[in-house]
Amino acid sequence: MDRSGRYWQAVVERDAAYDGRFVYAVATTRVYCAPSCASRPPLRRNVRFYPTPEAASAAGYRACLKCRPDHPEASTPIDAVVHEICRYIDAHAHEPLTLAAIAKRSGYSAGHLQRRFSALVGSSPKAYHSAVRHRRLREGLTRGGPLSEAIGEAGYGSHSRVYETVGRRVGMTPAQYRDGGRDLEIRYADADTRLGRMLIGATTRGICFLQFADDADALERQLRAEFPRATLAPMDRSRAGEFAAWMRQLDAYLAGRSATLTLPLDLRGTAFQTMVWRYLQTIPSGQVRSYGEVAAAIGRPAAVRAAASACARNKVALIVPCHRVVAHDASLGGFSCGLTVKRKLLNLEGTLSLLKQGARQ
Repeated sequence: MDRSGRYWQAVVERDAAYDGRFVYAVATTRVYCAPSCASRPPLRRNVRFYPTPEAASAAGYRACLKCRPDHPEASTPIDAVVHEICRYIDAHAHEPLTLAAIAKRSGYSAGHLQRRFSALVGSSPKAYHSAVRHRRLREGLTRGGPLSEAIGEAGYGSHSRVYETVGRRVGMTPAQYRDGGRDLEIRYADADTRLGRMLIGATTRGICFLQFADDADALERQLRAEFPRATLAPMDRSRAGEFAAWMRQLDAYLAGRSATLTLPLDLRGTAFQTMVWRYLQTIPSGQVRSYGEVAAAIGRPAAVRAAASACARNKVALIVPCHRVVAHDASLGGFSCGLTVKRKLLNLEGTLSLLKQGARQ
């Protein structure tokens, strides 16, 4: 019997011995389960096998609420070490820090530390280090001091390196940022969707603004308020095809034909905000997190209010899914596009009814 045959037999027999070895997903319900799940076995032709819950989520399936195949592993001693490593990186961000050196300090292997760090923080140690440096550079530029001084204090080795890194990260050079984003060009276009009028703003590097409202003029005012010194212009013909491709993806998602969005982003914010936004992108469709869980996941368990503020500052709805973050009591919390839109999105992803149940308990 081949592997898929053995897996199917395990599903039919609800064999718990295979739990953790694979999960199975059902194409008709878009749900994935553990082999021992008590749900009625589906038709074989509708079943897909995946090696991990993450692989099933990436393919657009959501976790079964009965068997909870994605149930987070229990807290382990390495979790405390990861939080300590975050604090160490914060204090030594100006120094060159390698994964090998950080792993040696932690007492764990580089591979083990990397996997657990990424699971808890939402980014690798290298990406976290870069985010802290980037925050320091932004703070230095905002103070208005010499550019070379801000670059040195942030720990970048050379002007060319910082221009390459920061330009790729935020779509503007350090000098542009210090000048409030002047000379940055943002093209925008609006369209009707199932959630109302939507406006997309994008640099040459990706989408920096995506919001919904009842009125296109109101959306344009929001865009101008967000980027007051940028040059704003309607999407031109040279990018019409790109915009149309984005709209096809968004329409498929909002129609329930797709559970994932793979659109280019040009995120801009502080290091903390960027960490929160990157973590939000790891929350699978069909799941929610509380603001406290978000804060804990990025290694800042006491920064619940700051995490909520970062969610509120997110201007790229859907792609950075801040609608999947709710209050600790299962109430909706806030949302930049309004609670009506948030309810519709959570209902689309199958989590609204679960939140209502939780709120009644």
